[in-house]
Amino acid sequence: MSDLTRDDLTKDDLTKDDHPKTTFLYRRQDMRREPLPNCHNGVGALDWITVLDNTTPGAPLSRKVLFIHDDILAPGVSIGVHPHDHEEYYYILSGEGVMTLDSERVPITAGDLTAIYPGGSHGLENTGETEMRIIVIGVG
Repeated sequence: MSDLTRDDLTKDDLTKDDHPKTTFLYRRQDMRREPLPNCHNGVGALDWITVLDNTTPGAPLSRKVLFIHDDILAPGVSIGVHPHDHEEYYYILSGEGVMTLDSERVPITAGDLTAIYPGGSHGLENTGETEMRIIVIGVG
């Protein structure tokens, strides 16, 4: 995704002085929330909340952020191992599990951050007894 130029902006993206917006607010109640079954051939369904992506109304995705998700995995739910052509970061807010980074399985817990770079692969499994909540940030 390339950076937006002034010509790419709509009338709603500009202030009354015809300058691009410099701030953005998107309220939780307006975010898309839906189950995501068998994510990347994983087991079960994520509780998937799209915080920000290219469908977010008025979102200024002119930077390098492709998306931000707030995902909840119930015990036993997993995201299957899959490759990436962009960077992706997982920040573990709560819970515990096992993350596969390339082919290595490593335990993770609240406060851990993982990074997957282009050409890498990863997957995640909630092996704990409580929900796991993660923030996923895609960067391109």
